[in-house]
Amino acid sequence: MAGITPFNFPAMVPMWMFPVALACGNTFVLKPPALVPSASLRMAQLLQEAGLPDGVFNVVHCGNEAASLLTSDPRVQAVSFVGSSAVAEHIYTTASAHGKRVQAFGAAKNHAIVMPDADLDATVNAIMGGAFGSAGERCMALPVVVAVGDETADRLIERLKPLIAALRIGPGELRGKDENEMGPVVSRAHQQKVLGYIDKGVSEGATLVMDGRNYSVAGYPEGFYVGGTLFDNVTPEMTIWREEIFGPVLGIVRVPDYATAISTVNSHEFGNGSVIFTTNGHYAREFAQSVEAGMVGINIPVPVPMAFHSFGGWKRSVFGALNVHGPDGVRFYTRMKTVTSRWPNGQQIVSEFSMPTLG
Repeated sequence: MAGITPFNFPAMVPMWMFPVALACGNTFVLKPPALVPSASLRMAQLLQEAGLPDGVFNVVHCGNEAASLLTSDPRVQAVSFVGSSAVAEHIYTTASAHGKRVQAFGAAKNHAIVMPDADLDATVNAIMGGAFGSAGERCMALPVVVAVGDETADRLIERLKPLIAALRIGPGELRGKDENEMGPVVSRAHQQKVLGYIDKGVSEGATLVMDGRNYSVAGYPEGFYVGGTLFDNVTPEMTIWREEIFGPVLGIVRVPDYATAISTVNSHEFGNGSVIFTTNGHYAREFAQSVEAGMVGINIPVPVPMAFHSFGGWKRSVFGALNVHGPDGVRFYTRMKTVTSRWPNGQQIVSEFSMPTLG
């Protein structure tokens, strides 16, 4: 078994994969990203200290060309991947063509519908954590709010602005009263990519309410920081709505009613997670039944289930039939075997030429 993992959760995402794979009796090869190489080595060290035999869990640091061998080598029977949708689709297509079982998880653009009846104070607090936690660098981030009605949008923005301005941004090693709420993004290149999306939003006509460009932290002049950013009047035609930004950028889409809101959410090519904030049980049930997403939240900003459930999205957020960890993880890392047997008292004396039935 092989796992190819992203930079944003260098311990958690591999642990979606290899514990289940090992428990199911497989050996495992982990290819971590170059940006975060150390966590995988530490996990390998801990497994070795726990008594896992050499060769059962393996870490391979390599470039994309060498990593491609994991999708074609006949010794690898299954491949798990988390990353961008373009790469997920490539790995799914390539590994499947070589007869391998594949689960490949791609990009996301999770939406939150906010109904006029929502508890706005609780909703705003939830949105802040969902949008800006982990600096927005997670596939379950909440980068889009679909506000039903202009009054709802105006009230949301009024409450969001001071909270975004007050975000504690800085290095991640501080604890206690000095602990920050948001750290830097992962690299200079990614910082420039996120800033480019903000520029694109401005040029395409979105209203920049809070500008996180040119953000700096005292004592860290070379830090890869992006301040909390808020756009209003985002539309589905804009790049910042269509593409995953993977940064601390929140966009407000204004719609007149629930029907337009759910249509907007379902029109996106990604379907990892979607949530609704409402006190109306009818809309909550309607949303849960009709939204085209794999993970659904009702008054929950980041609808990630416990690990004994499976995790995965719909549409171009996933390639493959089985989700990660939980029951689907066990199914993915095992093969079904059906044994049909009979223990008669004596020899079978009648030939049976018909198909066996339950009768």
